[in-house]
Amino acid sequence: MTSPLPEKLVIATRASRLAMWQAEHVQALLQELYPSCQVELLSMTTRGDQILDRTLSKVGGKGLFIKELETALLDGRADLAVHSLKDVPFDLQSPFSLPVVMERGDPRDAFVSPNYTSLAELPEGAVVGTSSLRRESQIRERYPHLVVKPLRGNLDTRLGKLDRGEYDAIILAAAGLTRLQMGDRIRSYLSVEDSLPSAGQGALGIEIHESQAHLAELLAPLACAESTSRSLAERAVSRVLGGSCQVPLAAYAELEDNTIYVRALVAEPDGSRVIRAEARGPVAHAEALGEQVAKQLLDDGAREILTRLAAENDQADAQ
Repeated sequence: MTSPLPEKLVIATRASRLAMWQAEHVQALLQELYPSCQVELLSMTTRGDQILDRTLSKVGGKGLFIKELETALLDGRADLAVHSLKDVPFDLQSPFSLPVVMERGDPRDAFVSPNYTSLAELPEGAVVGTSSLRRESQIRERYPHLVVKPLRGNLDTRLGKLDRGEYDAIILAAAGLTRLQMGDRIRSYLSVEDSLPSAGQGALGIEIHESQAHLAELLAPLACAESTSRSLAERAVSRVLGGSCQVPLAAYAELEDNTIYVRALVAEPDGSRVIRAEARGPVAHAEALGEQVAKQLLDDGAREILTRLAAENDQADAQ
């Protein structure tokens, strides 16, 4: 390092069990890298954690999970914040930056149920819980006979609702279950063909105040080049499409040798129409390929869906 090592670093994190695991993971890595530096956690409850009676698409989206953490970065209570990358807005604004995307965990969605092993096994009228319009639209497309209902709360809350019989099955991110050593709850994994993941799903991102260049240098060893390239492509799709929790949008990139394969979709919430696009090219062009896929989706009809959903959401907000 060319910059002096600080005596202490403070990591801002949500107070949920999964968020704490993620922050403690980063804390341990930094403590190992810099033994003389004291690394502490600042746990916080965000608006996204507090509002549980409405879906994210109705209350402002995933950005609600990071606002309080960003306030801590602004007022100096914290030096960095650890996020699930899929919760970080694609259009992260100054004075914040995202210098590190860490090695990605399992990006797939997981099927969790006490009585069934897969979506295909569920009988007509079975109730499936999910917090995501992306998941909901893809389930409705393939299994129109199932009933999809909103599911909010942290991981333990969602599993508790399943265990009390409020749902026949729920769909969760596989990475979260694995990280909390709850992989035994997974009955099966949804392939990326069946449920295309959201941009950045399974990856952790580290956010800092953009003025703290020395922190970016200190955090650099935690970055994963492959995960960074994949997230650049996926987040480019979201950026071009103006993606949010109010839009059923998926974007997923895979890397093989020096080639990146980008897939994305935009859907009607009820799954009646799903528009897909894909592209392959050099990994050095990851961001441009993501933009290319997004523009193809717009040309193929996604613009119509996005415009109508935006108008409907504006009308709902006005009421």
